[in-house]
Amino acid sequence: MGHPLAPRVAAYLSSKMPGASDVAVEAMERISGGASRETYRFVARWREGGATRERRMILRRDPPASLIDTERRIEFAAYGAFRGSAVPVPEMLWLEEADGPLDHPFFIAEELAGFQASPQVLLAGAYDAVLPKLAARKWTILGEIAKADPEALGLTEVMPVPALDACWKRELDDWEAVFDRDEAEPLPIARAAIRWLRANPPPPAQKLSVVHGDYRTGNFLYDDAGEIHGVLDWEMAHLGDPLEDLAWGFNPVWQFGRGLAGGLLPQDEAVAVWARASGLTADPAALHWWILFNCVKGQAIWVGSAGAFLKGGNREPIMIYPAWWLLNAQDRAILKVMGKL
Repeated sequence: MGHPLAPRVAAYLSSKMPGASDVAVEAMERISGGASRETYRFVARWREGGATRERRMILRRDPPASLIDTERRIEFAAYGAFRGSAVPVPEMLWLEEADGPLDHPFFIAEELAGFQASPQVLLAGAYDAVLPKLAARKWTILGEIAKADPEALGLTEVMPVPALDACWKRELDDWEAVFDRDEAEPLPIARAAIRWLRANPPPPAQKLSVVHGDYRTGNFLYDDAGEIHGVLDWEMAHLGDPLEDLAWGFNPVWQFGRGLAGGLLPQDEAVAVWARASGLTADPAALHWWILFNCVKGQAIWVGSAGAFLKGGNREPIMIYPAWWLLNAQDRAILKVMGKL
């Protein structure tokens, strides 16, 4: 028996592919994980030009309540902006913001099949020989994102444009508001970090960059040769300080117990790769500020996810799992970055 969404997706594709007939959606399955979008893979088959055609596709649909509340139009635009650039991304096909076709807004993209995303698989030993190459690719690609011109990419038309000296405050205000809304118990360590961040603001951003927002090991597709074929999960993309993106990957929870940035290599080496690719600099004090900020942001994400679960907006296990797994680890990471552990 096929997936209950399959005939509805097939009907939608038919409406978007006027030259196609006999459109069918097969092998549809939910991909585990993904607490801000429901993600499905499927194979689309149709007749066109006297031939049978098929394409592997991905459906990303908004859930009733999400780990992070984001605009799918912004995510769609970020993917589209980097298509064909030095930043590898899957091709975006259709964006649907109405609820009618599938009950919630969604978009459909090509599936980049045959690659891995799991950090646990990557760091389990089988890929050790290619980790240096993959690490260099990871931070080179991030440097390309930082170097890109948001206006030339058309993203200043769909993303708010902060002043260079206001990037830090906008982000800190937004994530502190998540604690104010969703915390189920006092969070004295995160609140102490927020007080320090406000008392010691970073310098203005050296340029306005596209910030992926969740650029870490686990959010890109890799192969056994150490190449990266697709940067995924742009749902937190925005315009801001490029050091924010660099620092997110230095949150200690993304070391996966290996004591290395992203589980891959020493932080100073990652910074050097990024600086060469981006042409930008990473002032140590400013980078420290952004690393601590990202520890607070991480904690806000876990708290917000638990809040959506506890309030009944979304009872998927993935909503409560990050809080169970990471709240204590993220507190310890905050203390480590602050030199208090």
